Order: sequence, then structure tokens, then C-alpha cells
Amino acid sequence: MALPKYLWKASYTISGAKGVAKEGGSSRRDAVKKATESVGGTLDAFYFAFGGDDAYVIADLPDNETAVAVALAVNGSGGAKVQTVSLLTPEEVDAAANKAVDFRPAGG
Repeated sequence: MALPKYLWKASYTISGAKGVAKEGGSSRRDAVKKATESVGGTLDAFYFAFGGDDAYVIADLPDNETAVAVALAVNGSGGAKVQTVSLLTPEEVDAAANKAVDFRPAGG
């Protein structure tokens, strides 16, 4: 069974940006790969970007708790702020669409 996928959107702090400038981009990718593997996951992709976020990371991780643990470690480091997004496969969405939900909208 495949591990769940997560997307991290990272924004570097001033000290984090200085660290990337000093150590280089591949060093950051390698550090994220090591962190991901240390918790039983695998790194799928690491990209730097222009715009509101500085980096996008996709990783397979054992569970939500592990994803939160990584995010806490990164956010607590002071070098970057990450937002974690749980990614779903099209098949998972198909399965969700086929589930019956007893729901009444407000005012309905």
C-alpha cells in the first residue's frame, strides 16, 4: 500500500534565505530528503519557486502525525515557515464521491 502524499509550501525567513544563499539549493534539498527519510518517508520532489512561496516539497509519509512532526521541526527551526497540504489521488476522490453522507444545509 502506498504511503500518503503531502505537499509542503515553504517560505524562508531572513536567516533561512541567508542559509540557502550560503549553502546552496541542493544542500537544502538534501537536508529535506534526510529529514523525510528519518521519519520513514521518501522525498518525491523539491523545487524552488518565485512568488509567495520559496519552495515546494512533495513527500510520501507514513501518516498525518508524521507530517505534523516534520512541519513542527521545520517551523520551530526559525529558518522557514511551512504549510502542509494532504494530497489525494483521483481514486481516493472517486471513493469519497461514492460515500453516502446524510447532510442538511443551513436553512434547508
